[in-house]
Amino acid sequence: MNRCRPLPRRHLLASLLLLVGAGNAFAQSLPTRQFPAQALRGTLVVLQPPAITLDGAPARLSPGSRIREANNMFVLSAALVNREVTVNYTLEPSGLVHNVWILTEAEARLKRPRSPDPKN
Repeated sequence: MNRCRPLPRRHLLASLLLLVGAGNAFAQSLPTRQFPAQALRGTLVVLQPPAITLDGAPARLSPGSRIREANNMFVLSAALVNREVTVNYTLEPSGLVHNVWILTEAEARLKRPRSPDPKN
């Protein structure tokens, strides 16, 4: 005896649309990330890890550096080679780049200080 009848396709489609809509609403309701007060804004390009450029100036990643993607998950620096991304970052006392957050478009629109010009 078969007690479970399959759902009609229209019910499956309606359920799927509700799930997608709920997922989009949840993603839009996520709070923006909080960055440390000392975090600076810049444009990062990974050349050959740990060598990078920040706003066109050469820099280096620290040995324990952490890079977070826009969804706040860690990403390896090798995955970003030759890709230009807008980031917030913090420096170690020795001047190496330690924490990096790749920004979403909404986060990038918020104003933040840029790194000081090393030529001054």
